[in-house]
Amino acid sequence: MNIIRLLALLILSPVVAVGEIATTTLFWPDKQGPNFSGVVPDSVAEMMPLEWDENSNQGIAWKTPLEDEGHSTPVIGGDLVWFTAATKDGKKNFVYCVNRNDGKILQHKLLFVNEAPEELGNPINNYAAPSCVLEEDAVYVTFGTYGTARLNPKTTEIVWQRRDINVRHYHGPGSSPVIVDELLILTFDGINEQFTIALDKKTGKDVWKTPRSTDYHDLVDGKPKLDGDMRKAYGTPAFIKVGNDTQLISIGSQAAYGYDVRTGKEIWFVTHGGFNAAVRPLVNMDTVFMNTGYPGGQLMALKIDGATKGDVTMKVLWDRPRYNADLASAVLVKNHIFQVTGSGTGVCVKISDGTDVWSERLFTGAGKVIASAIATKDRVYFFNQGGDATVIAAAPEFKVLARNKLGSGMTSSPAAADGALFLRTKTHLYKIVK
Repeated sequence: MNIIRLLALLILSPVVAVGEIATTTLFWPDKQGPNFSGVVPDSVAEMMPLEWDENSNQGIAWKTPLEDEGHSTPVIGGDLVWFTAATKDGKKNFVYCVNRNDGKILQHKLLFVNEAPEELGNPINNYAAPSCVLEEDAVYVTFGTYGTARLNPKTTEIVWQRRDINVRHYHGPGSSPVIVDELLILTFDGINEQFTIALDKKTGKDVWKTPRSTDYHDLVDGKPKLDGDMRKAYGTPAFIKVGNDTQLISIGSQAAYGYDVRTGKEIWFVTHGGFNAAVRPLVNMDTVFMNTGYPGGQLMALKIDGATKGDVTMKVLWDRPRYNADLASAVLVKNHIFQVTGSGTGVCVKISDGTDVWSERLFTGAGKVIASAIATKDRVYFFNQGGDATVIAAAPEFKVLARNKLGSGMTSSPAAADGALFLRTKTHLYKIVK
């Protein structure tokens, strides 16, 4: 390589290589952490920060400015923090890789270029809402219809990519991928098609694809009302062990489903009246807690065992019809679900019967709540679009432990690693420490 070409490459390279940085320990490999629940492992719970202040720099280990937009939650493996971003017009999709120790950007890599992305048509979503998911030797990235890829975490090189799994999201993508055994499972609930698809995680090839079986009851002269807007959903599935098998719990518009992970076969379904489902199901032993969508979504509990088959709508244990989370996923701590409505009202719910323990305003400032909660065994952290953070006791008695503020608000959910919080705001990525 001649010296002129070498200098040109160095000038054009905005980041350093990932190189020999450790990538193996999976601190927060999924948008809801190592246990898919939003709950920090007990081993590091005491290390988690309670208070921080941007003006005095209290608790802020580092703060890194970011380009472009994204709701996607940071995921963390070893020394690396991963998340996606996109230009405001959706024509370029990126993946970020940041050193979790010092906040240096190691990669801001362009993955996909889109000539004519569909307009969002709403002020809430953007083109980088789905989060990445990690394994020791892989980073899986999706932008919904705009592309899905497996990356090598040591080099960020693309191992495989798919750009042929397509729907009309209408208001942008939202569902994040999950890994179950050898499968990467994606959820596509668009206005024209609604299905779940499993790919071989090593090759990216189709293993199974299951269309939603819902009758949406929305046809007028043979066409869906509002162009199919009532068929959309943005949910990320959970999974549960039933005997020796694993079931995928997936919430779509008008219905929630249980699928056989190995084959994609629909095992059971529950009908509901919600749409735009975005809150991830919670699993506690043999019971699943499902939020059906917004606005005005339900929160319902369903026991799942070998006899849970077909239409099980009438077998729901309890159904809480109002004042539930609409976008922000909840957490389950000590037999209580802690959730927050879009307008910022926190609610503590008994998992035994779905009744309220308390309902309190969490934020004194304005700002819709989109970011999901994160919890330890003793605390629950909530964040809003105004930059406010409220930390409460994870207890049946309502108690505010701290109120904190950052310069810009959060639509991305928090992540944790080795006792530190990683917060992605509209403008920066922060590492918050005790």
